[in-house]
Amino acid sequence: MARRRPNFNKTLRALIRDIAAKLPEFGHVKPTRILVVSGEARRASRGTVKPLCFRGGKSADRTGRRKPIIRIRGKRMLYCITLRPLFFRGSTAQARVETVVHELFHLSRRFDGTLHSGRRHDVLGRAFSRKLKPLVRRYLKLCPPELLSAMAHSGEVRVLQWLERPGPAYVPGTHRRVRKVYTEDQLYYGIARMVTPKPRVSREASARPKVH
Repeated sequence: MARRRPNFNKTLRALIRDIAAKLPEFGHVKPTRILVVSGEARRASRGTVKPLCFRGGKSADRTGRRKPIIRIRGKRMLYCITLRPLFFRGSTAQARVETVVHELFHLSRRFDGTLHSGRRHDVLGRAFSRKLKPLVRRYLKLCPPELLSAMAHSGEVRVLQWLERPGPAYVPGTHRRVRKVYTEDQLYYGIARMVTPKPRVSREASARPKVH
């Protein structure tokens, strides 16, 4: 009997919950308001995050532009994290955890569906990595072994993907066919293959005689 492909979204939800619970810097994060999906390649990116609201959690800005609403199980999502192919095919478990922490680092401290204006790559430059790396190292020391093991999975997994991807902000009345609300009906569980490199064995370790 073939092994059932694990639901990787469950692993990701557990990871985000654990990060929010163990790192005070992410105490404002509400995991149930974040949607995680698998998406297409985008250069060398392993992940991206999309804010789903205007400032204050509003659907419309002062000019009248509106953002599509994403509602899962009746709850409005404030952010959508998209994991790119390199996350699944070109990362270790530790690098995958870093990608998730990286995207959470971009979120506004208000957690209102917008991004932190001071944590942009073009604002911080090289300082972005200097601020992020200590958080990643600290969390990896706290990450439960079973969760890190799940992030090191090799093989096929089920992960949410868009059947119909939400469009950009729009002005009501200027587009005839604009979907205003996206739900589970526009999502499906697709198959992604995770390829995790095996840990390198040092020459000293490989040269040691085996004990029988």
